[in-house]
This record gives sequence, C-alpha cells and structure tokens, in this order.
Amino acid sequence: MDLQNRQTPEDICAHYGEDYSKHFGAMSPPIYQTSLFLDGNDYTYSRVSNPTLEVFEKKVAALEHASPGEGGRALTVSSGMAAITTAILSCVRAGEHMIMVRTAYGPARGFARYLERFGIGCTFVHGTRVEDFEEAYRPETKLIYLESPCSAIFELQDLAAVADFARAKGIATVIDNTCATPVYQQPLDFGIDLVVHSATKYFGGHSDAVAGVIVGKGERIARLANERTMWGNAAPPMQGWLLQRGLRTLPVRMKAAMENGLAVARYLEAHPKVERVYYPALESFPQHELYLRQMSGCGGLLSFSPRGSYASRAEMVRRLQVFKKAPSWGGYDSLVCPLGALEPPTEETLLAHDGGVIRLYVGLENIETLLEDLEQALDALD
Repeated sequence: MDLQNRQTPEDICAHYGEDYSKHFGAMSPPIYQTSLFLDGNDYTYSRVSNPTLEVFEKKVAALEHASPGEGGRALTVSSGMAAITTAILSCVRAGEHMIMVRTAYGPARGFARYLERFGIGCTFVHGTRVEDFEEAYRPETKLIYLESPCSAIFELQDLAAVADFARAKGIATVIDNTCATPVYQQPLDFGIDLVVHSATKYFGGHSDAVAGVIVGKGERIARLANERTMWGNAAPPMQGWLLQRGLRTLPVRMKAAMENGLAVARYLEAHPKVERVYYPALESFPQHELYLRQMSGCGGLLSFSPRGSYASRAEMVRRLQVFKKAPSWGGYDSLVCPLGALEPPTEETLLAHDGGVIRLYVGLENIETLLEDLEQALDALD
C-alpha cells in the first residue's frame, strides 16, 4: 500500500503537492515573495507562476479530481470575482450567448448584465430542471453558468443532466462550487468543464485572505493559464501561503461547519417564528434527494424566512450579538446577512432570494452559545 500518495481529502490537504527536499525540510513551505526568477529555473515571473501558489493549486486540483494525467490543474487568481469573470470570459465572445442560474452570486449576475455592452447576451433561468436550460438555449449559446448550491436560497442544479445537455450542444459549463467545497462535491466528476471558488471563504478559513481559484482539465484550463498571464490577475505569494495554511484544516472545519449548521437549521425549522429554512441537508428541503445524489455533506451556510413585520425583522438582526452583520462567510466567525428580508420584495429579491431571506453563516463557536444568541434575537419578531 502506497501510504505516501493516498488521495483522501485529509491526506491531500496535509501533504499533497509538497516536496520537503526543495525547502530544506521545512514543514511549512516558505513564501517566495519575489517578482522574478533567474534564467534557467522552472519559474520566470510571479505574474505567470510562483511556487508558493503552486502548492495550494496542486492540493485544490487533487481535491476537485482534476488529475494531472488528464491535464488537470488549478489556477489561483486575485479574488473569487476574478475567478468568475476570468472563467466566463474564456468561454464567450461578442455575438454569443450564455445561460446563468437566477440564484447565482449577485456580482456574477451583475457581470453577466455588464457583458451586454460587449454584445454578449444572457438569459437567467430557474435552473432546478434541465428543461430550463433546454428552453433558454439558442444556436449562439456557448456557456451555461451554474452555482449549486447557491449561497442565498441553496437551490441545486442536476449537474450530470446539465453537463450531458451542454456537451451534446457543444456548450461550456462553469460552476461556482464555493458553498460545497470539494470536500462535499466534485463537479468535474459529473462532467462540468470548469469549477470556480472564492478561496476567500472556506479555503482561507480565517477571514484574512482574498483570492479565487479556477479548476479544470485539458485544453480549456491550459488556455486559461495563458489568459491569467495576459489578464495579470494571479494572486500574490502571500495569499498563496495563507491559503495553504487554511487548506490544511479544511476537512476538519467543514465537518464542524456541518455539525453546527445542521443543528442551527433544525433549531430554526422547529421555531414558531420561522416560516421556512433553506439548507439542503434538511430532510424537508425540496431537493434533498438531489443533494444526497451529488453531495456528501453541507457546510455552515443557511438561510431562513422569518415571520413578523419588517421592523421587527430589523430589530431581530440588531439584537444578534455573536452573529456579526457582514456579507462574507467561510471563516471561524458566525455572521448574519439580510438578503432582501428587511423591506418589501423587489424584482431582484424575488428573482434571486425567494422574496427575501436572512442568511446565517454558522461559525466555529460553541453551538449552545449560537442557539442562545438566536433565541434572544428571534424574540423580537412580532
């Protein structure tokens, strides 16, 4: 048995992609904080590649099942949004069309609309049925953009079915896999072409790094490596080192995130002042069967629809003490982010947030502390 090269998530995060002989036996590879490298080496310029980034990239590629033997690799860029925009632009050009799920990350939807000025059209679809994509298809459609689960109301797409349809039509597929992480879902295994992550979230895990990563196989990701060099948006070495550090504990943190997240979801589901809870691991979630087919777990992100007036909902958010109000997630700290739930629904919140929800990121604090914080805050609802 070759124990040195086992490919479990825990082993990948701990040791994969590291050659201790290159770094004088250092357990933590050094930060190569340099702009250029001398001739005759494997590296030339940190805008092109850097050994600090590559350790992180090799681990992420292995986690996502992007085998080097199939030309698989990961590319680290300057932010999650840079990963999204770079991946999209590699697939479409002027005069072409893309399909995007309506529940995708807000700035991703904004970027799709922005591209209209360059002659790239976009149709937003519900995406919970493969027929949604079939009905939106045009001869000029070149990209389907997915986010499953989405990070607001956690709708899923049937990845295998969408990938089969796209492949038959010659359409590229890109998915934002930030919410599940490769610990709980590997979209490439279902036939998706490119996977993007906001590495700022679970990969970093400490709310101190901003970066993104794109993963794929073969010619498509090879072309993206050249485009990253052209765009000049490779992440700096320090971010690569922070992401290496965060990734080492990813499987442990994801397990804790699911334990706490599921406990909070079940607590909210039973609360009389909560109308609905959005969390795929709940048996009551409408797509729970699909969740069981294509995911092996859930993280600490969930949403709920509170009862009560808009004023009392705002007071509920204000009363929270441990859950801090902020838009991000994926670190050790618990957060709350109202998504259209504190005012009457707009066309946008109806489109993307089911009319408005309160999103919670359940961090690594003591679960009883978190439940007590929610209990005293929910008392504000009338």
